Amino acid sequence: MTPALSREIPNTATSILAAAKAIAPALRARSAQIESDRRLPSDVVELLRGTGVFRMGFGTEFGGPALTAAEQTRVLEALAYGDTSAAWCAMVGMDSGLFSTYMAPDAVRELFPTMDESIAGMLAPGGRAERVADGYRLSGQWSFASGISHADWVFAGAHVTHGGDVVRTPGGNPEWRVMLLPPRQVQLIDRWHTTGLNGTGSLDYTIDDVFVPEQYSFSFREPRVSTGPLSTPDLQMRKMPGVALGVARAALDHAREVARTKVDRSTGVPWSQDYQGAVHVGGVRDGVRGDAPRRSTALSNTDGTDSTKGSARTICRPTSVSRRCSRGCTPSVRRARSSVVSMT
Repeated sequence: MTPALSREIPNTATSILAAAKAIAPALRARSAQIESDRRLPSDVVELLRGTGVFRMGFGTEFGGPALTAAEQTRVLEALAYGDTSAAWCAMVGMDSGLFSTYMAPDAVRELFPTMDESIAGMLAPGGRAERVADGYRLSGQWSFASGISHADWVFAGAHVTHGGDVVRTPGGNPEWRVMLLPPRQVQLIDRWHTTGLNGTGSLDYTIDDVFVPEQYSFSFREPRVSTGPLSTPDLQMRKMPGVALGVARAALDHAREVARTKVDRSTGVPWSQDYQGAVHVGGVRDGVRGDAPRRSTALSNTDGTDSTKGSARTICRPTSVSRRCSRGCTPSVRRARSSVVSMT
């Protein structure tokens, strides 16, 4: 059963993260349906909306929480722990707030009367935008528009033309602008049949000679805000690792659960008591947590010798992962051992 939404949508980094963690079990329970439907069910979209994830990129001038890239990443990680496709769509859907730093405030308020509207599309210039009075005539075809089937607005990157000729920047490059338009002006092409992220509904779409007002377009070369955590054009990319981190955490926890009961058929030793298993599971855990030691530390023994010389036995020779090593282990191996011991 999907939890009911509260009326007040979270508007701080702490509360949005807490809400994301709270719905992770519900997202996981819907994963099979999301994968089968090849899109997010409407109630799951509303569940995401209720966490405040779509408003993460809006600055304080619009009443938004103005989360930093690191804070956005943590929220997306929490969602991906529940369902990867849901987190991916949330990652794209929140770009409306990030785009607001390149657009006039009046246009932002007109496009997004609330900060909780999702957006979808492709930034790469898949079309042409012919310059006309007060705007552009946009035509083209784009791919991989994750979440477009439930988006409130669509964005599309295009090269600007005038009289059919490509307009160039002072540096000689084609002028690239991003256009925003309502979904009703877009034709969807369903070619999204894949083995991964199937539930994102990352469809192709076409636009045929649609007028886009000037104020509904922007260029990453022309930021309106030049300072603060939401001012860099690569911000759309910085939050992406959150999805992978959430998947890695979920996979690691699954491996730990499997290791509680599995036994090595060749030796009869339980996985939870296997030295190599301890190193591998613990090492992955450290990597996901982001606190894995540098190679120079991880591969050196406590007595200063290089643990890469000779066999792995030079690091640790316990008869079981719970027994203290007589030689002393590297910090990474000690953490690995404690990680697997906690399975038992």
